[in-house]
Amino acid sequence: MDLLTNPIKDYAWGSRTAIAALTGRSAAGPEAELWLGAHPSGPSLLSRGGPGIALHDVIAADPVAELGTEVIGRFGERLPYLLKLIAVDRALSMQVHPSLEQAAEGFLRGDHNYSDPWPKPEMICALTPFSALAGFRPPGEAAALVGALGLPALTPVADALAVGDVLAALRVLLGWPADQRATLVQDLVRTSGHPLVDLLAEQYPEDPAVLAPLLMRHHELAPGEALYLGAGVLHCYLSGFGVEIMGSSDNVLRAGLTPKPIDIEELLRITDPAAQPTSIEPVADVYLTPSPEFQLRRFVPGDAYPVPGAAPRILICVDGVASVRNAAGEELKLDPAEALFAGAADGALELSGTGTVFCAEPRM
Repeated sequence: MDLLTNPIKDYAWGSRTAIAALTGRSAAGPEAELWLGAHPSGPSLLSRGGPGIALHDVIAADPVAELGTEVIGRFGERLPYLLKLIAVDRALSMQVHPSLEQAAEGFLRGDHNYSDPWPKPEMICALTPFSALAGFRPPGEAAALVGALGLPALTPVADALAVGDVLAALRVLLGWPADQRATLVQDLVRTSGHPLVDLLAEQYPEDPAVLAPLLMRHHELAPGEALYLGAGVLHCYLSGFGVEIMGSSDNVLRAGLTPKPIDIEELLRITDPAAQPTSIEPVADVYLTPSPEFQLRRFVPGDAYPVPGAAPRILICVDGVASVRNAAGEELKLDPAEALFAGAADGALELSGTGTVFCAEPRM
């Protein structure tokens, strides 16, 4: 087992307090995500064999010991998941992720939207109250909400929704003329009376995607509640602090609420208008997802709490203090925000202490 040093991503939508408070320091600016894993865009580091060795290099040096033959047979010589702490202080981009088949096909044809051939399913587990938009409302309901605004400019959007074509409605919004965007957002604020529309308009005053709360379902998670988002689910996180686990991929198609590039046609091609997120209830402390790449365990350990089997695991403590012992009797202590990697060769683990610990692993 090895303690990890993990990179922090300073995206503008991040919090200045959430991650910093957990790590016991002050933040110089927004801190959005703490990455724990072997993704080349932000690998965790450990000190085995020298300072600052990237986790993906450790895995490459002995994939059987670190991943185990079963994981290699299912996913190749790569850690299939990426674990994060995510701190959302303002809405991040409305986005969708591809399926395995879509990612592999897009990567093979050299589409710039696909940096790798892997899917990016994800699950968010709330540490604080967490707010998100995910999945479309029923088209008729969305049509009624848009029509009630009384804005003639939005008639094409309402008409598309009225006939059940939510992707056509989305295409109209995303293709809105640049010189008319600010006026549309101002009209929406004046007429909608919707607090989430007002919030998004304040953050993105020239983006027609601020209409999203009328088109999409709103989800509020209490601490410990989790939401799973598979391929094709349009979603946008609005606020909160949580543990996020996902397939280890960078494949994201964006639909607005971002300064980053948008490929409208590719986004619409992989968005599934019928796809909805799924609430995940833990079973015996395990959040089981439909994705083979990951599952998430949550422990408030007490004494001798077992983590059975042998698999590549990343554990992070989010409060209190915990100790982790492997099958060989080696033991490491975790304080808040501290994390470790246990390879397949470490075997079954045992946790003890007063801390709350999340453990990421492939679905067993």
